[in-house]
Amino acid sequence: MSRRDVAMGLALAALPFPVHAARRQDVRDFGARGDGGTIDSDAINAAIAAASRAGGGTVILPRGRYLCFSIRLQSRVTLLLGEGAVIEAADPARHAGHYDLPEAGIEQLYQDFGHSHWHNSLIWGEDVEQVAIIGPGLIHGIGLTRDGPGARWKKQAGERPLSMQGMSAAEIGHLEPDAAAMQGLGNKAIALKNGRDIRLSGFTILKGGHFAILATGTRDLRIEELTIDTERDGIDLDCVRDVLVERCRVNSPNDDGIVVKSSHALGRAIAAENILIRDCDVSGYDMGSLVDGTKRTTQEIAPDRDRVTGRIKLGTESNGGYRNVRIEDCRFTRCRGLALETVDGGVMEHVVARGLTMRDVTTAPLFLRLGDRRRGPEGTGIGAIRDVTISDVDARGIDHRFPAAIAGLPGHPIRDVTLRDVHLAYRGGGTAADAARVPAELANAYPEPSMFGVLPSWALWARHADGLLIDRFHAGTMAPDQRPPFVMEDVTRFSVRNTPLWR
Repeated sequence: MSRRDVAMGLALAALPFPVHAARRQDVRDFGARGDGGTIDSDAINAAIAAASRAGGGTVILPRGRYLCFSIRLQSRVTLLLGEGAVIEAADPARHAGHYDLPEAGIEQLYQDFGHSHWHNSLIWGEDVEQVAIIGPGLIHGIGLTRDGPGARWKKQAGERPLSMQGMSAAEIGHLEPDAAAMQGLGNKAIALKNGRDIRLSGFTILKGGHFAILATGTRDLRIEELTIDTERDGIDLDCVRDVLVERCRVNSPNDDGIVVKSSHALGRAIAAENILIRDCDVSGYDMGSLVDGTKRTTQEIAPDRDRVTGRIKLGTESNGGYRNVRIEDCRFTRCRGLALETVDGGVMEHVVARGLTMRDVTTAPLFLRLGDRRRGPEGTGIGAIRDVTISDVDARGIDHRFPAAIAGLPGHPIRDVTLRDVHLAYRGGGTAADAARVPAELANAYPEPSMFGVLPSWALWARHADGLLIDRFHAGTMAPDQRPPFVMEDVTRFSVRNTPLWR
């Protein structure tokens, strides 16, 4: 038995749905060439359809480079990417063919084009059950686009970060082309709409388009041991329930690494709930340099004209809110810090973040924002943030402009937040003029730590909060800073323990 056969046998033995091992379909038996020049998506789709018709099975992609347009997942099928197997996204400008067209008739008012469509992807599945993509292979999205139109929302305040205000219409148009320009293009590596019992494990995604993974309305989803090195969002979990993301590495200098959302993409407000993100790494190295191991740091600015992104975030789309989210034992490197945001009427509650290590933090290490963007149907109100515990945080090399921030609204405080065992090391350099600043409320602005400009304190700034407990909060600066470490405005039921910096 060859080494390759042994490896394939081990992979089959580790299938997340063992029943799929009973039937195996090799894509080469359906005409796939894996030569990097032949379009192999039709052959792969035929193998998937055959496995599904037979009641379930495993579709095997052995070593080779499979040039593909859209691959359509079907229920009770495992896609096994063998050692040395590469699924390469074809480019409609260079290759004969196109991706499946974006779904028609979707009301794209309250979320952008990318969130509103799934079929225009390299790999997609809708309403599928017991589906897995596993194995050590690579998904290379070289032919995907990162761009797409914004929401058709009439109220434009809050649509884009304030850092983009100086951009010209031509520059915005380059990032957000008209919907007609998207016909036939693919802008996601993997897209899942609804469905349940999905497993993604072991493979690498390089250059994943707008989203390397977009899962919307999906239940019982496990994403484990992936490496993602991409030009925009890494893992987007939208309106999902019962999800585990574990032992993943996500490098995304231009957008968020792992992000939980609750948009209006399914036509109604749906909470994202029961989510565990554990033992993951997020970063903002130059794209491609995580996979090749060089971890380069030449890029300084993301497309929103803020510093590189790459973080874990709840938001920005937040119509349905978030409930029971845990973020544990995760590492942030050369990227923005943890952001917890609800600005579209949803309620965020029962959130725990613990065991976070951050190095070279490009904006605030911790950012909690309740806003009043209300990107949603008539009657959308102001949401809420309550019952958040953040503990065991060690963040160093933080941009001096952005302390940890908790920012509610007048009459709508962020409630019952605990910060415990938090250690923050800033670069320092704030001035007396910075200390005198009074940030505007900016209730309907897009939420980003930089939205308020340089803040008047260097360690923690809180405004419009009720029930804030700070316990064992330690902070320092590498260089002198003329701002006070803490500024509190309209903060009630406020308690500080074991925090020598407080004054």
